[in-house]
Amino acid sequence: MPRRRGAVRYAQSKTRFEAAAGLIEGGVCAFKFSTFEAMPGRFPRVEEDDLLHAFQLIAPSGLACAVHNQMQEMTRKNIQRMIAENDTGWDSFMRAHTPLIENLATAQLYEIGAVTGARAHAVHVSTSRGFEIYKMYKNAGDPVTIETCVQYLMLNHEEHAFKLGAKTKHYPPIRPKAESELLWTHIAQGDCTFVSSDHVSWGLERKGEPNIFKNSSGGPGLETLLPAMWTGCEQHGISPNTLVQLLCRNPAQHFLLDDRKGSFDTGKDADFVILNPETYRFDPSASLSAVTWSSFVDMEFTVRVEQTWCRGQQVFNRGNIVNQAGYGQFLRPRRVA
Repeated sequence: MPRRRGAVRYAQSKTRFEAAAGLIEGGVCAFKFSTFEAMPGRFPRVEEDDLLHAFQLIAPSGLACAVHNQMQEMTRKNIQRMIAENDTGWDSFMRAHTPLIENLATAQLYEIGAVTGARAHAVHVSTSRGFEIYKMYKNAGDPVTIETCVQYLMLNHEEHAFKLGAKTKHYPPIRPKAESELLWTHIAQGDCTFVSSDHVSWGLERKGEPNIFKNSSGGPGLETLLPAMWTGCEQHGISPNTLVQLLCRNPAQHFLLDDRKGSFDTGKDADFVILNPETYRFDPSASLSAVTWSSFVDMEFTVRVEQTWCRGQQVFNRGNIVNQAGYGQFLRPRRVA
């Protein structure tokens, strides 16, 4: 019977992944998987044999195969042990999610990419070792990419997690300041493909449990991505040109949208922002997001987004959305030769 159940599970997963062909034809620009089941249904765990099969199906399209890189069994053992010991305070989450849990999964996804030829992409990497693993595969000629999030660069465990508790709970966790400074070294060296926000707009009712493990992970980040990243680059002596690469050019290339996006070349969409050099403390109470809290609350930024233009039309002006609903367009990724 166990063998039969395994065969059924494999047949079901194989059928499910066969839908990739239709998604590719429909115009998706990437695929994302998770090796950790953060939420059944929304983020199910994709086991290694299934991940291999999915990468094999997607590889010919040239689309990126992104993976939330986390070892599920190690994570759950740590959490179960800590709950049994009543070790569930604000600092427990980081200690339960060790760097090894993330780094092993990073190496695993890149190895599957190397075997299949797929474009393997590690999402929201929070450790310097993760970037070192990435560079090993890149230097070997594999088509790998890597991403971190602005919170891993601008927040740290000692200061922000201590002060804000579950508001800073993310997968993976916010790391110590020494680790975030190492990440900035990789940013300066050009090792990072792009930086994202990993935005999710949970209400604070999902962040108020004394037991850190009972809170939802993630937080709002769309409005703070650019000003926080600009501020961090200024603090670390990193050029605005690098910022443009990380937030504009490289993402457009990564998602195969660079025939329309990512630069001011003739024929491309006129997408740009106008920034005002201004020092202020971020106040999320006037946020245009679905929630009015942020783990970046009271952080000092050195630039403010004044205007945003999309395809030559102004869509945001000094705190107000000024375009009409429905102005967006569906973009198909360019074909890979």
